[in-house]
Amino acid sequence: MKKKICVITGTRAEYGLLKYLLLEIKKSKKFDLQLLVTGSHLSKTFGNTYKEIIQDGFDINEKINILQKDDNPSSISKSAAIALSKFAKSYKKLKPDFILLLGDRYELIAAAISSLIFNIPIIHLHGGETTLGAFDEAIRHSITKMSHIHFVTHNKYKNRVIQLGENKNNIYNVGGYGVDSIKNTKILSKSKLEEQLNI
Repeated sequence: MKKKICVITGTRAEYGLLKYLLLEIKKSKKFDLQLLVTGSHLSKTFGNTYKEIIQDGFDINEKINILQKDDNPSSISKSAAIALSKFAKSYKKLKPDFILLLGDRYELIAAAISSLIFNIPIIHLHGGETTLGAFDEAIRHSITKMSHIHFVTHNKYKNRVIQLGENKNNIYNVGGYGVDSIKNTKILSKSKLEEQLNI
C-alpha cells in the first residue's frame, strides 16, 4: 500500500526548491503525493502563485488561506493560529502518513505542531542551517526537534542537527535542492538570448 506524503508549501521561493522533489514523489510507485498550499501562494498581491503549481501539473489537495492584511507581529501570530486550526482539519480529512516541510516559515511551525499532535511523522528539509538576526532560525530548530527524518544540505548542518539531539541514523546529507532546479533549467543559447533581448 502506498504511503501518503503530504507536502506543505507557503511561498514561491520554497516551492522552487521543492518542485523536482514533488515530481519524483508524484512518479513514485511507493508514495502518493498530497499537496497543501498556503501563505503567499494564495495572495493576489504576490501573484496568486498557486496557479504556477497547477500549471506544473500538480493537483492541490487543499488551499489553506491564512494571510491577514498586515505583516506585523499581531497579524503574523493570528495567521499562525488560523494555520494551526486549518492544518488540523486538513490532516483529519487527508490522513497522511508523513508531513514534509522545507525550512523555517511561521506557517510551517503551525503545520509541524499540528502534525506532532496528530502523531504524523515529519520529514524536514534544510534543518540545521542558521539565519542570523531573524526568528526564522528558532522556528527552523523547533521544527527540527519535532521532526523524525532530516534531509540536510551540508555536513556542518548535519552535525548541528545531531547537536540538537536528533538520531544521526535519521539524518541524511543530500545537498542543496536548488541544484536540481539548476540542472533542469533550459539555458538559452547566446544567439537566442541576443535575439530575445534585441542586442
